[in-house]
Amino acid sequence: MTDAHQTSASVIEVLPQHRFDEAALAAFLDRHLPEIPGPWQVGQFQGGQSNPTFLLTATDGTKLVLRKKPPGKLLPSAHMIEREYRIMRALAGSGVPVPNARLICDDEGVIGTPFYLMDHIDGRVLSDVALDGLPPAEAAATYDAMNATLAALHNVDWQAAGLGDFGKPENYIARQVDRWSKQFVAARGDSDIPAMDRLMAWLPAHVPAGDETSIAHGDFRLGNLMLHPSEPRVLAVLDWELSTLGHPLSDLAYNCMAYHLPAGIKQFPGLVGVDLAARGIPTEADYVAAYCRRTGRSGIPDWPYFMAFAFFRITAICQGVYARALAGNAADRRALAYGEVARAAAETGWKFISDK
Repeated sequence: MTDAHQTSASVIEVLPQHRFDEAALAAFLDRHLPEIPGPWQVGQFQGGQSNPTFLLTATDGTKLVLRKKPPGKLLPSAHMIEREYRIMRALAGSGVPVPNARLICDDEGVIGTPFYLMDHIDGRVLSDVALDGLPPAEAAATYDAMNATLAALHNVDWQAAGLGDFGKPENYIARQVDRWSKQFVAARGDSDIPAMDRLMAWLPAHVPAGDETSIAHGDFRLGNLMLHPSEPRVLAVLDWELSTLGHPLSDLAYNCMAYHLPAGIKQFPGLVGVDLAARGIPTEADYVAAYCRRTGRSGIPDWPYFMAFAFFRITAICQGVYARALAGNAADRRALAYGEVARAAAETGWKFISDK
């Protein structure tokens, strides 16, 4: 494993279930990107993306990334690549680093599903929040760059960016609590998680006053940032599939969950047990204070609520993964792992508000 658990997505031959008509794609590219000479080599990024993602390499070395919907019948609100494309186009030039989204094709007749194309970026994705192997100064600068990027996103004027209809701007937290409570109940099966039951009862009755709306990424974490190959600088925020209009503090709390998760857990690596000062990583209080300075806040009085909400949400998500995996194979150890993560997340979330 390389320093800081650096990952560089490996490219493999296109999987049989994701093959498409490469000649039809080449003809499309000739029409819409005539300045880039074909023929094109097509490979597939290995990994668990819900939307299959491919690397296209032209004769002159130009590299593009193609992201498409998966084949088969899909739920109407799932795999919304159109939203990913739209948000990246809207944020271009905003100060929030995003990939250069080139064009989108909603004609299923070209390769079987809608798809979009963006420029390939050479950089690093660091999956381990402890940043083992990086010098402390570089780790500190990396966390500061992540913080500045999140603040920049939340400072974007979403109405001026043409995103007034990108989501419902009111009551995001209350709507999310209701949505994820229903999702958890539908997926709970025989699971008995008392802490989640307490969270589902307490959270809707104590939604903080003073609603706010910003662009919310929905999955803002270190592993979704493309960093410069050798500098602690964010080149692009990736994976906009869950983006919407929402409460900015939901993003910040999600980003801070690592401070309350144990180190070394593959599903959700954390910082509990890590000597933060020795590693150069800011404390949660310092990280939140830096965000507040960048967004003009004097503080966050309801911080325990937002942290409880973040763990409540991840509990519901993990329980859904657990239920789906069990339905396919009851002996799947990954299913059992996500069930344990769901229980631990709920218990962690309840600790933030158990004395309220």
